Amino acid sequence: MSIIIRIVVNAIALGAAVFLVEGINVTAESTADKVVVYLALGVIFGVVNAVIKPIVKTVGCAFYILTLGLIALVVNALLLLLTEWMAGLFGLGFTIDGFWAAFWGAIVIAVVSWLLSMFLPDKDD
Repeated sequence: MSIIIRIVVNAIALGAAVFLVEGINVTAESTADKVVVYLALGVIFGVVNAVIKPIVKTVGCAFYILTLGLIALVVNALLLLLTEWMAGLFGLGFTIDGFWAAFWGAIVIAVVSWLLSMFLPDKDD
């Protein structure tokens, strides 16, 4: 059940980024198609963050320390661009118009995910 909740949270956060950041777009014909695209993006984004992000954090530990963690903003933007590339492989209509759109989109996704996670029960509950 926790995985499904995380996918939905990722989908909502990605939807907020599409709504708030110019340069991030989802193209789908109907509302049902958009829901499917957002859920698929939630899965892809979750897998990318679960697999790639820990590797990058481990390898780039010195950069995280050197920049006082600000490199995490760049890493998150690059992971969002990787999500866009993977979505293209699956034929999903998700596009990002460059690094800066991905940068601001990653910030929106992080904030929205954090806000939504505040209202979800902890794993201990």
